[in-house]
Amino acid sequence: MSQVALVVIAKSPEPGRSKTRLCPPFTPEQAAILAEAALRDTLTAVAAAPARRRVLALDGEPGPWLPRGFELVEQRGDGLGERLGHALAEAGGPGLVVGMDTPQLSPALLARAARALRRPRTDAVLGPALDGGYWTIGLREPEPAVFEGVPMSSHLTCEAQRLRLAELGLRVATLPRMRDVDTVEDAHAVARACPGSAFAAALDAQLRAAELSPA
Repeated sequence: MSQVALVVIAKSPEPGRSKTRLCPPFTPEQAAILAEAALRDTLTAVAAAPARRRVLALDGEPGPWLPRGFELVEQRGDGLGERLGHALAEAGGPGLVVGMDTPQLSPALLARAARALRRPRTDAVLGPALDGGYWTIGLREPEPAVFEGVPMSSHLTCEAQRLRLAELGLRVATLPRMRDVDTVEDAHAVARACPGSAFAAALDAQLRAAELSPA
């Protein structure tokens, strides 16, 4: 059993609130279906990975997509940085937090990240995303100050986060780079990377419903 808590930070998949950058070509309802599939894949990966605790920090109401074995907490804070800090504090240290934008996430990659966080002389782990953000951050001990001054949802987010960790004297291990699902192009690329996933099946179904050709 891993000594690391795994935290998923997510919003309930609802039309008009989820994956809005996929509209067009998809409708808000279709984008919400894709968001739910991505969330299901993420929760499935976390459920299958070794963990001290499994926590879902949720903005919104839970649905039938939430499997057993997760502690449900409400997101707190005004911005994403504050919400990340509170989510990791809820889990206690050491903890690793992921979002719902990487349905290609695997239990093996989560286990690798947890092992990296538990190594001597490692205080934090950071997983860069192709768009300049990051798909995960892990801390040996919760520290809200880690997120102070870090611009979120920017192509500079990961680098700014890395600099902030260094400012606090934290030693960082870097994890493999991954691709977030933000645009339709991202959705196609990620679906190809995880062909047996709920996300890939949902994308195929919504492409057919919208009479769009697979990329």
